[in-house]
Amino acid sequence: MTKDRLAALRAAQSDDDEGPEDTAVNMGGGFMDQFFEKVDEIRGMIDKIAANVDEVKKKHSAILSAPQTDDKMKQELEELMSDIKKLANQVRGQLKVIEQNIEQEEHVNKSSADLRIRKTQHATLSRKFVEVMNDYNTCQIDYRERCKGRIQRQLEITGRSTTNDELEDMLESGNPAVFTQGIIMETQQAKQSLADIEARHNDILKLENSIRELHDMFVDMAMLVESQGEMIDRIEYNVDQSVDYIETAKSDTKKAVKYQSKARRKKFLIILCVCVAIAIIILIVVLSTTL
Repeated sequence: MTKDRLAALRAAQSDDDEGPEDTAVNMGGGFMDQFFEKVDEIRGMIDKIAANVDEVKKKHSAILSAPQTDDKMKQELEELMSDIKKLANQVRGQLKVIEQNIEQEEHVNKSSADLRIRKTQHATLSRKFVEVMNDYNTCQIDYRERCKGRIQRQLEITGRSTTNDELEDMLESGNPAVFTQGIIMETQQAKQSLADIEARHNDILKLENSIRELHDMFVDMAMLVESQGEMIDRIEYNVDQSVDYIETAKSDTKKAVKYQSKARRKKFLIILCVCVAIAIIILIVVLSTTL
């Protein structure tokens, strides 16, 4: 909800700048314009990550449904994952810079309207970023489980059944040969199964490496968002209360204008009636005198 308040916050910042107490301490309209441009840039990168995550999910499904390994599709998947990692690092870096600037200014002026706006935007972007990266992490873990299931089925085709724990031990060894030991490749199907097993194992190794690379980022940003959660909820509540108050005030104003208009109309009619009555009385008096 708060992410949709950017325009309102811009307007609020403009209004607050007119106050004499803030004019002396804020960092100027130009600075805030640059800040909002940066916010739009970061939001665009987060949206791009979200779009890439959706594409990754499609690639996962396509790769798992293919009867044979598609090298081109795997290359496209790796490029998407690389792009996500690059964008995620950029977003994290930009959010860190904003966070540091906020911390520095808090020591100077905690009550600045600009500072409150920047804290709100930083918290909103951080939470959105964590949500997108959480979705990415979940889809990676889901793909790992599906790859593992594929390996288990292919092992069964070759006549080798394994428990889930045994399969995990094999995966942790990091050696695809563990899966093929003792299996005689007499048929083409067995050869294809073994090739598929090795391909899925390599996929899992790459996934685990990707998850490890992003682990610190997940933890860092998740902790930040958790600490900001109460503040975001409070801000959203205050914004909603303000919106409700404004809507109520607008409604009351309309009613007041309506009532005022009616009152004026009644007043005019009363004056008109009085004038007519006076005119009639005068007319009667004049006629009586004449007669």
